[in-house]
Amino acid sequence: MLPRSARLAALLAAPALALTTVVAPAAAEPPRPPAPPAGPQATVEPTVVGHRGASGYRPEHTLEAYRLAVALGADYVEPDLVPTKDGVLVARHENEIGGTTDVATRPEFADRRTTKVVDGVSFTGWFTEDFTLAELKTLRAKERIPDIRPQNTAYDGLYEVPTLQEVIDLTREESRRTGRTIGIYPETKHPTYFDSIGLSLEEELVRVLTRNGLNRPNAKVFVQSFETTNLRELAGPLKLRTPVVQLIAGSGAPYDLVAAGDPRTYADLITPAGLAEIATYADGIGPDKNRVIPRDASGALTNPTTLVDDAHGAGLLVHPYTFRSENTFLPLDFRIGTDPRAYGDAIAEYLVFYEVGVDGVFSDNPDVAVAARDAFLARLADAA
Repeated sequence: MLPRSARLAALLAAPALALTTVVAPAAAEPPRPPAPPAGPQATVEPTVVGHRGASGYRPEHTLEAYRLAVALGADYVEPDLVPTKDGVLVARHENEIGGTTDVATRPEFADRRTTKVVDGVSFTGWFTEDFTLAELKTLRAKERIPDIRPQNTAYDGLYEVPTLQEVIDLTREESRRTGRTIGIYPETKHPTYFDSIGLSLEEELVRVLTRNGLNRPNAKVFVQSFETTNLRELAGPLKLRTPVVQLIAGSGAPYDLVAAGDPRTYADLITPAGLAEIATYADGIGPDKNRVIPRDASGALTNPTTLVDDAHGAGLLVHPYTFRSENTFLPLDFRIGTDPRAYGDAIAEYLVFYEVGVDGVFSDNPDVAVAARDAFLARLADAA
């Protein structure tokens, strides 16, 4: 097989693979990519996480988005978790819900509109922590980025805001239906902020997982956070037994470190020393994909960093985010045409990242991620 740098260059130069022409691997076992680090739920082929469900096709964080993600082949679905006023964990990308529900059109909740400072940033809108679960259940979800995904607005107003328990119930139902074990990959949102207002996420998360028999090392569960302190608490005194993943933003620093006056940034966390420290409490990292393969000023991909190899050397899995099919989100290399809403050659982007050795991807379009994975394994078989 060619050296990694040569194979990457060849992938970038290769003709685009149309979705309709992807060839699935033969039934015989193909040669596998290099094995990832030994650890919880390590796999020999990339894991596909339905990012907020199949959010490229349905309003995000709805049961229908999660159900569709499973139908499209996702191995895990990802609920971002925030609490209600009465402490129930629900799936929303942010606690401010003006952009993802119809709350702004509900006169009975007009007086709930307020301004809050979350992680040092001021937001004005409606916040989950000001609604009981019963009140929140009267709202309906809507598409978060209608200018990019106007087709998803056809589903506005149809779906409720789901609880974590409802997401778990759905994955069990879909596991029985499909014969595959569907995992969950919950993210704790803004843990420092929620601790400050007496609505700590972590204890309730552990309770829900334990009640459902999922608080065990071999459960198909990853728990993730952009902060560090709560992951340490989960892996320590709160006795979470599932694998945890340290998220790594493309810039800035974990807010818990900022609030504590700790000068470390995300860039410091992904040095070899920083990764070794993460490995003392986490099982993987979820980096912004630009930290794996940066882009230049034009938006084109440059050479991969050493992050994947460094993380593997520390015994950590690597699950970068977020892969999306629209031109506006793709590297310049893989855009087709000038319409930012049109689909580009997303499969080519996945292939490059699979080749670099990532252990999984967060995808808004899990069917495309799965098709690219099939093509990747087929290429390995052909090259053997």
